[in-house]
Amino acid sequence: MIYRNEHPDPQFERESFVNLNGEWDFGFSFKSKKYKFSQNEGTAEEIRSDESYPYKINVPFCPESVLSGIGHTDFINQAWYRKTVNIEKNGKLVILHFGAADYLTTVLVNGKCAGRHKGGYTSFSFDITDLVNDGENEIFVLCEDNVKDPLVCRGKQSEKKESSGCDYTRTTGIWQTVFIEYVPKNHIKSIKIYPNTEDCSVTVFAEFEGREPFSCDVFFEDKCVGSISRSGVCSNRFFEIPLNEKHLWEAGNGRLYTMTLRFGDDTVKSYFGLREVRLDGFKFLLNGKSVFQRLVLDQGFYKDGIYTAPDDEAMINDIRISMECGFNGARLHQKVFEPRFLYHCDRMGYLVWGEYANWGIDYSNPESVDVFINEWSEAVERDFNHPSIIGWCPFNETWDYKGKRQYDGLLRAVYQFTKAVDRTRPCIDTSGNFHVITDIYDVHDYSFDTEFFKNNYDRLMTEGVLYEHVLKDNPGRQKYNGEPVFVSEYGGIKWVSDKSIESWGYGEDVKTEEEFLERYKGLTEALIGNSKMLGFCYTQLYDIEQEQNGLFTYEREKKFGDEIYEKIREINCSKAAIE
Repeated sequence: MIYRNEHPDPQFERESFVNLNGEWDFGFSFKSKKYKFSQNEGTAEEIRSDESYPYKINVPFCPESVLSGIGHTDFINQAWYRKTVNIEKNGKLVILHFGAADYLTTVLVNGKCAGRHKGGYTSFSFDITDLVNDGENEIFVLCEDNVKDPLVCRGKQSEKKESSGCDYTRTTGIWQTVFIEYVPKNHIKSIKIYPNTEDCSVTVFAEFEGREPFSCDVFFEDKCVGSISRSGVCSNRFFEIPLNEKHLWEAGNGRLYTMTLRFGDDTVKSYFGLREVRLDGFKFLLNGKSVFQRLVLDQGFYKDGIYTAPDDEAMINDIRISMECGFNGARLHQKVFEPRFLYHCDRMGYLVWGEYANWGIDYSNPESVDVFINEWSEAVERDFNHPSIIGWCPFNETWDYKGKRQYDGLLRAVYQFTKAVDRTRPCIDTSGNFHVITDIYDVHDYSFDTEFFKNNYDRLMTEGVLYEHVLKDNPGRQKYNGEPVFVSEYGGIKWVSDKSIESWGYGEDVKTEEEFLERYKGLTEALIGNSKMLGFCYTQLYDIEQEQNGLFTYEREKKFGDEIYEKIREINCSKAAIE
């Protein structure tokens, strides 16, 4: 059985897509051995030999996962893959794509180096046309990873042998779809989409290879609502396309337009949402309307696939159960979610923040600036067109690194870079602390005394003063300057569904479902009723391994009776003061 056989990126889809998921030869090592690779010759023959492949692995699942067929959860410093692929070029370019592989990936094709990629969370590709022949070809992939390296972003992957606290099972190697595209020599390299709600139009910035006639047709529900055509275009061009029907992308209703772009013999299908986001005082505006962000923390872990959802339905279900609880979006936390998940957010009208898996990198080291921006830039570039992404947040809780103070220049540089490449969305420099320069001042607050919690945030309305425990406990480290306010982590109310494991959570003193609901109601209504509060994000949607503070189990089963979920929905859906 081949899992995940759908196209991994519906925003840039060609019919020539050939899925390479399924069984690959596989081997791994606990030690790191140095290998030399060059563009002209392949080395490391010892790990390409038959004797070095004792396993078969089911790509795209990481070897730590059950679905991979391996299920080895101890440290893996190196993992290597081999697959024989039949190729027929027919005069086309052959592009080899990886959805994501963690962390340093080297690809050999027929013994020669196709390229290397550093970073565990973003997509990359190599033109392998000159390395392949018609017929059978060998693809070899080496992935090297070390979650303890201070210049490696690990996210929530545990630095310890076992999972603990809010760190979980590691992901090594390939964890998203591998595929090949056959592409004409003259082709569309990339597109950026800029919707305009006021003029009812869309502007497409396209990057081309070669010179060819270009056309773009826009559809809504299979009806053509706009088109352009140009003869002999090349290089990089902007194209404005008026739309004769206006259908806004809104929370709970994606209303996506589809596009067919043609450049000579190359055809690409894509889509967009007609929407605008901006800040106005303390308000977050979606298409000019104040929308309170009723978010939940989603960390993108799956019991059988770890970082990788077993199928489309698993991704859709996570969005569905969230929306059924009255949430209108999520913080996609400490991970760059795959484009396929974002596609479902787009079409379902689900608000999300684009984040990165920053934990693990040394925030005190100026060298981290170059490392982080290189990886973060790929995430922003890849996901720019998704209407569901309503803001960027590259860092989360940049507590000092092993006793060394955070290097503020890192956060400032990343914020400024993000704003330079995307002026259409707000950017939070670091969620929780320590803020340096930010569009929204967000707070993490796991206080459980509901009266104390409410009184503190009421001062924002009555006195213009923001209570923030980080300000109190770490004087001088960050300053509130009157920005819009967002409590982006709160709650985390522990409710143990699996008594057999040693569990972890924030609030451990809740004993009954009624007590749980009373605390949820008190904390949440304190934020919804605050006329200067932009939104909230509850921790969290589902349990992950030992962390037992989800609203659902790790298997996405209900932890409470139906009436509790109905009450949660009622609380979440009540009209916010800022709306």
